[in-house]
Amino acid sequence: MDLILKVWRQKNSESEGKIETYPISDISEDSSFLEMMDVLNNNLIEKGQEPVAFDHDCREGICGMCSMYINGQAHGPSRGTTTCQLHMRSFKDGDTIYIEPWRSKSLPIIKDLVVDRSAFDRIQQAGGFISVNTSGNTQDANAVPIPKENADKAFDAASCIGCAACVATCKNSSAMLFVSAKISQYSYLPQGEVEAKNRVVNMVEQMDKEGFGNCTNTGACEVECPKGISLEYIARMNREYLKATLIKDKK
Repeated sequence: MDLILKVWRQKNSESEGKIETYPISDISEDSSFLEMMDVLNNNLIEKGQEPVAFDHDCREGICGMCSMYINGQAHGPSRGTTTCQLHMRSFKDGDTIYIEPWRSKSLPIIKDLVVDRSAFDRIQQAGGFISVNTSGNTQDANAVPIPKENADKAFDAASCIGCAACVATCKNSSAMLFVSAKISQYSYLPQGEVEAKNRVVNMVEQMDKEGFGNCTNTGACEVECPKGISLEYIARMNREYLKATLIKDKK
């Protein structure tokens, strides 16, 4: 395949960025999108030019690092896939492909296609954990009976990889799908009940501090989420938050 790549290049968060055009040839339709980016960078290095900076790690659809806007869609045209799982057979010979970073004030560009997702880390640190006594007398988690429906939903919520496609896709740059998934994966399990009230309040407050927008239920986040996280978790988070704040206000 011969392609024309229109790639966003930006030196750092303070500098102005622009689209640069790169023709690329002999790309196998069986290669992944990131492998195609590797070929582009090899070509640039051979010409003495600076390669395109982009995030990647596992390349197995697990880490959430390979976040790119491809032809105006988060992670590209395929549903339920990350950028590293996208294959070049999704495009045609001669296509022009626009490749851009996430666009959100809360996810500033570091360089080229790399954005700073540390806001997600801070939200996690605010409450995305459980405190466990590891003194040696800890009860085995498998010894606690859990309804299968709850276990399944907890697993579904926990499948969120924090790629931030939900934020990049939302017209308000809302992080509520991400936050609700991290809250819900604990709220369905007895291990998460002890800190449930503090967790939802702290994580929502941190989300607001990071400058993410509000949810207006357009549903774009669910459509573009590579793991299919459901909007129902946002509804659950809202209920958990209301319950926690009402109890707090009464005290």
